[in-house]
Amino acid sequence: MAGFFPDVPERITFGGLTSTEPLSYKVYEPDRLVRGTRMEDHLRIAVCLWHSFSWPGSDVFGTGTFDRPWLAPDVDPMDGARARLEAAFEFVSTLGVPFFTFHDRDVAPEGRSFAESRSNLESVVAAIEEHMARTGVRLLWGTANLFSHPRYAAGAATNPDPEVFAYAAAQVKVMLEMTHRLGGANYVLWGGREGYETLLNTDLRREEEQLARFLTLVAEHRERVGFTGTLLLEPKPQEPTKHQYDYDTATVLGFLQRHDLADVYRVNLEVNHATLAGHSFHHEVATALATGIFGSIDANRGDPQNGWDTDQFPNSVEELALALYEIVRAGGFTTGGFNFDTKLRRQSMDRNDLFHAHIGGIDTLARALLVAADLVEAGDLERHRTARYAGWDDGLGADLLSGGLSLPDIEARVVDDGIEPRPTSGAQERLENVVNQRIWAADRER
Repeated sequence: MAGFFPDVPERITFGGLTSTEPLSYKVYEPDRLVRGTRMEDHLRIAVCLWHSFSWPGSDVFGTGTFDRPWLAPDVDPMDGARARLEAAFEFVSTLGVPFFTFHDRDVAPEGRSFAESRSNLESVVAAIEEHMARTGVRLLWGTANLFSHPRYAAGAATNPDPEVFAYAAAQVKVMLEMTHRLGGANYVLWGGREGYETLLNTDLRREEEQLARFLTLVAEHRERVGFTGTLLLEPKPQEPTKHQYDYDTATVLGFLQRHDLADVYRVNLEVNHATLAGHSFHHEVATALATGIFGSIDANRGDPQNGWDTDQFPNSVEELALALYEIVRAGGFTTGGFNFDTKLRRQSMDRNDLFHAHIGGIDTLARALLVAADLVEAGDLERHRTARYAGWDDGLGADLLSGGLSLPDIEARVVDDGIEPRPTSGAQERLENVVNQRIWAADRER
């Protein structure tokens, strides 16, 4: 096809596991029904514009290695922005996924003033509207980049300088309005530098108050402009800061409850952020669902030998199947989805590597969905959970939870009823076997 990817078919299609065509899906079938819902609607896949089209493939030891002509230093920034959008929408529509995501600075260059930056973004958003109308691709979420510019070195909402707070608030106002204009399903706030490098110069109480005020202002403006999408916070424990205030799901929930924002915000969970926090991704998803703040997902993975956020494309069916099991049994996404917040490896320089990486990640998600659906339908895990906690449904368990018994009442009941508990097996290994059996069965069935 013509354009930035001339050697790629006009559309990536399903070929099945026996297909020898690398640029085809082996598992992902958008229209395949899984528990009565199309696979595409279960997964709600999005391509991010920052790593895939706005990052040159650089690292702290070397310059960019990727073929991204719009990033060349001699290209006019607005001309480069338009070329980037052409390539991005060509890619997303060829890949055949329904959504994309972006930061304001991914698509529009920083101007010499706030007014010029806003004008650049408004101009580019008009072009995005045209691409969306032409391709049918939709916006899963938008967000503002409050971490790259030197002004945000000490944070945005938590910065000790109130002028930085004001600049960041104005930037979010504009980007929230642009997300609303584009029909975005969500708006994300990632506190990339909302944390500290050292406590020697940090006032924790003051910075928490500032962050709470900032998020309240965003929630108020959401109502003011009539944006009906979900507001999302993205937990991460550290990097780029030593410690970030949105460490994990439980930390975010406690913050939201302290500041009466728990009914307003949900979480956008990233696999690699979960593992950096010392959790499994399964844990973070289950925690968010159990506490009512689950929103959306950034699908990627880390490297177990590296202690930083490598943002690699997902390839573990087991890791994603366990998370998808919780999502499917809870009823699935509402406004969220799986966004590929993922980076090619620096040596993957061929333009088509971007397709190979996404195809592999999407097939991994599709296989994980099939395993999760099988686990839900078989019901083995659910039956074990239900049986394990059955004692709390009536009798002593119900009385303990009702609030009608004091500690002396409970002691008397233990004595009078001769309560002598005996431990029972949690059957962990048997349940792990159940998961593995469904993974193997999915392999055979494909």
